Amino acid sequence: MKIDLIKYMTDRLHEKSEKSKAPGPVITISRLYGCPAKRVAKSLVDKLSEKMVVKGHSDIKWKMVTKEILEESAKELEVDPAKIKYVFNYEHKDPIENLLEAHLTKYYKNDRMIRNTIGKVIRNIAVEGYSIIVGRGGVAIAHDITQSIHINLEAPLEWRILRTIEKHNLPYEEAKNFALSLDKKRKQFREYFEGKGSDYTCFDLTFNCMTL
Repeated sequence: MKIDLIKYMTDRLHEKSEKSKAPGPVITISRLYGCPAKRVAKSLVDKLSEKMVVKGHSDIKWKMVTKEILEESAKELEVDPAKIKYVFNYEHKDPIENLLEAHLTKYYKNDRMIRNTIGKVIRNIAVEGYSIIVGRGGVAIAHDITQSIHINLEAPLEWRILRTIEKHNLPYEEAKNFALSLDKKRKQFREYFEGKGSDYTCFDLTFNCMTL
């Protein structure tokens, strides 16, 4: 049986009355490293926006949210985006550097404060609705919103390694370690918002990108 996934998503995300003030609709996309999440998100934005026109709501536009999260988080924290970008890259500051900055910088923000602000920004975007949030723990932050769909993109490790080699021109073992390291960091970032070992934030749809 052929399934129209775009129709399914549109119907699922608009179950409630158009006059409803409930949060959403929102889509989150999580992925293993090497899976083309942004390409999938852009395609969904186009298809869902087309559906809105067909339904007579041409004034409503879906959007993909990526760099806006960094910019809005920096604005909330009153810092230069470059100062908090390391958190978005799943990095940690050197403890000595952290200590010095805490004493010397007037507007110092620690990792926890930055992550909590990121969570707040993502939550606001999800509640506002008509957004596709790629990564950043979106599934954990928006899991309780009724008008939401949470997508997971995965693929065999070998396939992802080959994509990493092509993209970064790395030797095989280095590409493998790079992909596995990013997978681990992204999982840890998501666990910060959902709790370690939690299986409450299950995905609604999972796709194999090797065949997608």
